[in-house]
Amino acid sequence: NSVNNLKTESGFANILCFLQKIVSSGDEDKDDSLDFNEFSNYLKDHEKKLLLTFKSLDKNDDGRIDFTEVQQSLADLGLEISKEVAEKILRSIDADGTMTVDWNEWREHFLFNPATNLQEIIRYWKHTTVLDIGDSLTIPDEFTEEEKTTGLWWKQLTAGGMAGAVSRTGTAPLDRMKVFMQVHSSKSNKITLFSGFKQMLKEGGVMSLWRGNGINVLKIAPETAIKFMAYEQYKKLLASEPGKIQTHERFMAGSLAGATAQTAIYPMEVMKTRLTLRKTGQYSGMFDCAKKILKKEGVKAFYKGYVPNILGIIPYAGIDLAVYESLKNLWLSRYAKDTANPGVLVLLGCGTISSTCGQLASYPLALIRTRMQAQASLEGSEQQPMGRMVKKIVEKEGFFGLYRGILPNFMKVIPAVSISYVVYEYMRSGLGIQK
Repeated sequence: NSVNNLKTESGFANILCFLQKIVSSGDEDKDDSLDFNEFSNYLKDHEKKLLLTFKSLDKNDDGRIDFTEVQQSLADLGLEISKEVAEKILRSIDADGTMTVDWNEWREHFLFNPATNLQEIIRYWKHTTVLDIGDSLTIPDEFTEEEKTTGLWWKQLTAGGMAGAVSRTGTAPLDRMKVFMQVHSSKSNKITLFSGFKQMLKEGGVMSLWRGNGINVLKIAPETAIKFMAYEQYKKLLASEPGKIQTHERFMAGSLAGATAQTAIYPMEVMKTRLTLRKTGQYSGMFDCAKKILKKEGVKAFYKGYVPNILGIIPYAGIDLAVYESLKNLWLSRYAKDTANPGVLVLLGCGTISSTCGQLASYPLALIRTRMQAQASLEGSEQQPMGRMVKKIVEKEGFFGLYRGILPNFMKVIPAVSISYVVYEYMRSGLGIQK
């Protein structure tokens, strides 16, 4: 009896939860209740969205969805699932046992159920770039046709951009320490976190810890916009079939989009390094920095370190995606029973681990890039090409010389992820994006 009572209470709680979602979705005048017109409008609007989703899933336009179309649709969103998982999703919707879902079954299942299996898996497990850890080499976000049609995509990009800006500002002292150690630290000039911060504070005071942060935040908007637009175009060019994109094609499109965005905004990357390393009074601001670089070194100075930067995209994005997919599939196969929602901690953990692994693989290239960007601004520094610089570092300092500054880099990962997630959720709420 106790078990039956618990089941009844649990079922009643679920019904109340669904009703609350319907009321919040359709309550136009925000009076916490639905009148007949609001309920009718909710049904019409929700049915339109369901039809749009159904058509986007029905790849061959035969009026029915099978498990291969479920697999393909999730793959288009960067989520690879097994045949068994796809069949499990389909079985939960299929009312007549044919292992296919027609429009009537789809509508009846979802009309009074604002979110369930398929949407949950897409929403929760889409590998998002919202977790900003300071590097912008990840594959861009995927957006559903509904998100593109309703305009949710730009709201999500705006929320992500703001989260990145706050996150980078909060962790700027550690980022400056990383760049400082990458350029100045060596076996003969050992710089610890304590001695590095002490040197910075002595030279420029507390505010000097945020040098270079302004342009680091400023470059988020153009880079995100260019990457998003380029990604959509590359997907169309590389897709083997119109409207369908495989994982390797998505990876290629993402890498090319990242390279395109980096090419366009790379002068800002060079200026960021120079401004981060500047001494008091060296530059009065961003425009003064650009003017002095152009006058003293010419246009080509704005692309110093470009090659190692572009080369770093492949190991970073590839390992980030591969590790995230592995962790996601491990969780889904072991723990996904009643829901595909893994919870905030699991999502943050998977995103943090995959991004950290990507950083670890591409870090030597990032160090070489930073040193090449900074060369001309250092007194008595020899201008070296990439190959010679790598050889010289390994000969003088050993392999781990390529990992100078890795400690402050890893130290900023957890606070950066935490800050960006909290700000993103706050911005989502402010912009009216439903969870």
